[in-house]
Amino acid sequence: MFSASSPPPGPLEKVFQYIDLHQDEFVQTLKEWVAVESDSVQPAPRLRRELLRMVGLAADRLRGLGARVASVDAGFQQLPDSQTLPVPPILLAELGRDPKKPTVCFYGHLDVQPARQEDGWLTDPYTLTEVDGKLYGRGTTDNKGPVLAWINAVSTFKALGEDLPVNIKFLIEGMEEAGSLALEELVRKEKSGFFSSVDCIVISDNLWISQRKPALIYGTRGNSYFTVEVKCRDQDFHSGTFGGILNEPMADLVALLGSLVDASGRILVPGIYEHVAPVTEEEKRVYADIDLDVEEYRNSSQVKRFLFDTKVKQHLEYIFSKRNSSNQMTVSMALGLHPWIANISDRQYLAAKRAIRTVFGTEPDMIRDGSTIPIAKILQDTTQKSVIMLPLGAVDDGEHSQNEKINRWNYIEGSKLFAAFFLEMAKLHSSW
Repeated sequence: MFSASSPPPGPLEKVFQYIDLHQDEFVQTLKEWVAVESDSVQPAPRLRRELLRMVGLAADRLRGLGARVASVDAGFQQLPDSQTLPVPPILLAELGRDPKKPTVCFYGHLDVQPARQEDGWLTDPYTLTEVDGKLYGRGTTDNKGPVLAWINAVSTFKALGEDLPVNIKFLIEGMEEAGSLALEELVRKEKSGFFSSVDCIVISDNLWISQRKPALIYGTRGNSYFTVEVKCRDQDFHSGTFGGILNEPMADLVALLGSLVDASGRILVPGIYEHVAPVTEEEKRVYADIDLDVEEYRNSSQVKRFLFDTKVKQHLEYIFSKRNSSNQMTVSMALGLHPWIANISDRQYLAAKRAIRTVFGTEPDMIRDGSTIPIAKILQDTTQKSVIMLPLGAVDDGEHSQNEKINRWNYIEGSKLFAAFFLEMAKLHSSW
């Protein structure tokens, strides 16, 4: 539906031509990175060694650009079985300290979710495989591809002997999929150090809402994750001896869970919608311009239908009390993460819109993402720096799923997008 525009005259023309001519090299580097089984979720010493190797590869790549790289020790992870595993170091890198230029920091992660071919992959998940312009492999879109696209943009300026339009900083970690261990503490420590000169922070760890039209993300959902437990006694009962004469904990649990949401997806907890901020008229105007094909979106998710075409604990206690059960119920909050929202009038969003128009010849969809990316709010609140989410991946990339991929087109045009973003940030900085 949309295609990249012709390279504009001026500095970007050479950059775009170089990226096109060297795209096979960029894909080869992605293949080398995908081959590293940097799974942070499974607590296995072998996988942790792979993570350490992946961080080392990235550090070498950054040093090859001429960046100053610090590998910050992140300590050890204590597991429930008393096993201790090393946490891969967090990379802080910088390239350029020109006070006349803006400083842009890129956050990315090198770890991936578990993947096995027998779980439904059509190819080996750790062997990058190209089919019809789609680059399949674990981590291609989440998040090794976008990290490399940023590096590709920087390396292109360097290879051409062109001065970088902006100062560049990198914040790269290897434990995002496992909760970003030690990262928040590091951000706090470096508030007045590494982050003090930063003008904005770019995150590219999301997807578009379309297969071909770019998007800018200015908000993400929070996350309230509760555990509900219903207990009869510490030992199991024999179903033949005790079945039918006591309160079945499973029946209580099913009733509790079934009371939370109706068949249309509406949350049934009384009063919860009173705490939801209404959609503003400005947001309605922004949403009206989004190029969302619901049928395409449904097909990419491989489900038969969506529910829509267009406080938890007190409620559970009330429902449980009505059952007159002899069992005990406990509700605990396992995870609570705040939502994140940015100001789309900030200059990094203006720069990103201009860069998208240059590379893709269209206006971006302005969306709030359904995923939770805690580091966005941590970075914004702790450093008091502006954060932007500038995704490269298409809606059907399948992050965290079988057959994860990034399109060659998205990867290469995304590298151009980052290069164009550098120039637009520089232009806005000089006129601000």
